[in-house]
Amino acid sequence: MIRAIFLGTAEIACPIVQTLHEMPDVALLGVISQPDRPQGRKMKLTPTPIKSIALDLGLEIWQPERLRKDPACMEWIKSLQLDVAIVMAYGQILPVSVLQMPKFGCLNIHTSLLPKYRGAAPIQWAIWTGDEVTGVTLMQMDKGMDTGPIVATSQVPITPQTTAPMLHDQLAEAGADLLKRSLADYCDGKLAVTPQPEHGVSHARKIEKQDGAIDWTRSAVELDRQVRALSPWPGCFTDIRFSSGGVERLKIKAVQPLELKAEGFEPGEIVQADKEGLIVKAGHGALRLLELQRQGGKAMDAKAFLLGMPLASGDCLMKP
Repeated sequence: MIRAIFLGTAEIACPIVQTLHEMPDVALLGVISQPDRPQGRKMKLTPTPIKSIALDLGLEIWQPERLRKDPACMEWIKSLQLDVAIVMAYGQILPVSVLQMPKFGCLNIHTSLLPKYRGAAPIQWAIWTGDEVTGVTLMQMDKGMDTGPIVATSQVPITPQTTAPMLHDQLAEAGADLLKRSLADYCDGKLAVTPQPEHGVSHARKIEKQDGAIDWTRSAVELDRQVRALSPWPGCFTDIRFSSGGVERLKIKAVQPLELKAEGFEPGEIVQADKEGLIVKAGHGALRLLELQRQGGKAMDAKAFLLGMPLASGDCLMKP
């Protein structure tokens, strides 16, 4: 029986906890998650997704503000005589002393094919960059950021329709399946653990709110990837300057790239705005806007949007 704990916070890691709980050769002895945080407009203290599933499964839960500064939690980990600790989307760097406590170390499930996209936002950058495939990596943790040796990987395709929420869910399930297939063999010494190659390293920096600003000089294909990558947060947005004067900010929720030359129009200019659709010139090609949202309003399709905000050919969308 593999004695294990899980460290994680975000929703993407919930299938991992469920899988560990169900594996007949694993004794899941508890979870460690970030403390509950205020959320929503009313700033209500809200359990982390991992805490919620752990409560449902009747698991022991620890939520130290800083793991290295919580001697009681550190002593609890040490007392368990662990074979392994599984980590995914925890949100804290583990101290070396914790990495060394389990007999077989700590394993992290990372949502990219390492060494590509080390860091905070591999899902978003894989879509935004235009990759056709990504995946999950099961790796031994060391003191570096996503630099440890690789235990196993699993690929997941990215299609022209893939959005960040879709890929989030696909990678969560892929990670759970990879762990189910690999954990016992890893602990039995049956898997060859390999150092990450020095070539192909890239870093997926944290996404910022301003990353959602649309630059209409970019190609329609690039802008489509940006919209799909940054859904639901921070989302993509643009300012509209009316031919009659005035500026308003719009959120762009869904788009379709078009191979349309739209000669005579500059990037950002509206080419078409009628019952047939809303089309904007891009740096290369054009973008059909499928779903939009005014500030303080609801998201709606282009036809409904134009009923409430009539636009005309020549009105211009700008980078905020």
